Amino acid sequence: MTTLDVLVERVRSAPARLGTVRLVCVDGPAGAGKSTLAARLAEHLGAAVLHLDDLYEGWSGLDRVWDRLEAQVLAPLAAGRTGRYQRYDWVAGAFAEWHDLPVPPVLVVEGCGSAPLALAGRASLVVLVDAPPDVRLARGLARDGDALRDHWLRWMDLEAVHFARERTRERADLVLDGTVPLP
Repeated sequence: MTTLDVLVERVRSAPARLGTVRLVCVDGPAGAGKSTLAARLAEHLGAAVLHLDDLYEGWSGLDRVWDRLEAQVLAPLAAGRTGRYQRYDWVAGAFAEWHDLPVPPVLVVEGCGSAPLALAGRASLVVLVDAPPDVRLARGLARDGDALRDHWLRWMDLEAVHFARERTRERADLVLDGTVPLP
């Protein structure tokens, strides 16, 4: 049984803890491989995926994303209502259009900060994906360009503080090495 098979089975057998929704949080630092894992999980589970990149208020939005996620998505879904979030446009530097998120059976929330202490046991599964800082930075710069190096380095500092404060690694149900490809 592959790691992906194990994760899929754990989600399928876990109780819904966010109303009728099985919430899967794929947390970890930028460039670790969270988006790849989230896409694979969604494909195998028929899940909706919400990327926190759509909710951060730019490069300084890590510590402010949770309130927005809670108010716009998680609280409505827990109450059986459609979530609705405003997407952040990184190029324009401002929030843009609104997106509806109907109540799914499984929601994968992917992004740094997706499983803070404030989540309080509402996730059916919390996975931390990690990779060495040099690997993550190289992946980020390959995707975003070297012009964003200073932003990436500041973000990485913010992440380190965030993960230490939130004790994410200690609380995760599973920690995965983002340098090992999924089958």
